[in-house]
Amino acid sequence: MKTDQSIDEKLVEAYKAGDKKALAELVKRWHKSFCDKAYWLVKDKDVAKDIAQDSWAIIINKIAHLKEPKQFKYWAFRIVCNKATDWLRLQSKKRRNTLEYEVEIQGDETKYSENDQLKLILLKGVNELPINQKTIVRLFYIESYSLKQISDLQDISIGTAKSRLFHAREKLKTILKHTDYEN
Repeated sequence: MKTDQSIDEKLVEAYKAGDKKALAELVKRWHKSFCDKAYWLVKDKDVAKDIAQDSWAIIINKIAHLKEPKQFKYWAFRIVCNKATDWLRLQSKKRRNTLEYEVEIQGDETKYSENDQLKLILLKGVNELPINQKTIVRLFYIESYSLKQISDLQDISIGTAKSRLFHAREKLKTILKHTDYEN
């Protein structure tokens, strides 16, 4: 990991000094990861590619202000996450203005096992969370990021990350209680 940070540091410093090839190398190193991270958040490949591209535009414009080049990865991922979150907020706003389509698990002809139903209910519950809580839940439970890493990626304090995770869990408990899956 330190080797990756030092490679990024050298490439960022080289680009700041005017080496255009260093930027090309950064793009080669990170573009796929940015697309993957954006896709993980937005679940749309085309949108994820657009988000990664838009993120690169911001990165290129602001890289000169990056104070710690060895932190490029976290700084750039935070930009990607912020762009994805912005897109999700916009989609959420659009959905509120139109009729919302609800998937009815019980009314579906397909037969699900109890475990599958619980997973679907939990996934539906996670999708009902506010975007900032949904992102924290996904980063913490699915991506296995630590609270410190999440706070760095989201540019929030560790306390805020803990609070969002706590409130997300509480809301999920409520959702599960209303679906008769309480323990």
